[in-house]
Order: sequence, then structure tokens, then C-alpha cells
Amino acid sequence: WYQRRVRVFSSPDPSDVHSKMVTPLNKVKVIKKRTKGFRRFESDENIKVPNVWRKPKGIDCRVRRRFKGNLAMPKVGYRNNRKTRHLRANGFRTFRVFNVRDLELLLMHNRKYAAEVAHNVSSRKRKEIVSRAQQLNIKVTNANARIRSEEHDG
Repeated sequence: WYQRRVRVFSSPDPSDVHSKMVTPLNKVKVIKKRTKGFRRFESDENIKVPNVWRKPKGIDCRVRRRFKGNLAMPKVGYRNNRKTRHLRANGFRTFRVFNVRDLELLLMHNRKYAAEVAHNVSSRKRKEIVSRAQQLNIKVTNANARIRSEEHDG
């Protein structure tokens, strides 16, 4: 038992420094007031009316007048808690990164923000960003995207 305890509290191996995961500063449980989206009125009845929300403006519209049993309209009361707004399930907020230099902005905020490599970044630049983020101890949410094994490159 004593040996196991010593091993846990001993200093980390220098080769194993970067394998340590970055943890969020304070992980708060995110409670969403509403997870279901708001559907556009009569979008299920008419094909040419898309499902995306638009406020009904008709003078007799029962949804606009908020009659009981009709669709709910978005309002400020559905807004989530300010502390947990834009927070991912892992406890980080996302920061979109386009190049290696953008990672320097997260140097002091690596426990609050996680880097997310933009979709239009090439695989070569992606590898550079991921390796630099590992050196700076910054979490990258999509680190495995567009990385192929060495066999398929040839």
C-alpha cells in the first residue's frame, strides 16, 4: 500500500508530461431550460413553409396570441444560465483556431477555453496546430479530424 501511494504522488516521468489531460477550471452541470427547437407555425402542413422559426404576424394568429395548446414561441425566459451558456459537456467553452499563432491567445485561458480547429484548415496545418497545442497544454476538441494513418498517404 505504501509503495503504491509513493508511486502516485511521485513526480511525473519527463516523457509522460504531455499525456496528462487538461481539466476545466470548474465543471458546472449544464441545465438547459429547453432542448427542443422552436418549430415554425404551419410548417408541417405546407411543404413550401420551412421548419426554421419565424415569428407569426397574422392579426388572428392563435400562436402569436399565445392560446393554450398551441406552439410555444421563443422568449427571453427560455435563456440558459449565464454561467453555463455556450459551455460544452466537458466543461470548456470553444475557441475557433485558424493557425498556430491563434493558440497563443489561449495560453493563459487553457482551463476555460478549448481550441477547435476550423473546418477549412488543411491537414498539414492541422498537425502543426495539434502538436503546438499539446506543448502549450491546450485541449483541442477535434484533434483527430482529417488525420490519416501513414499507410494511406503513399
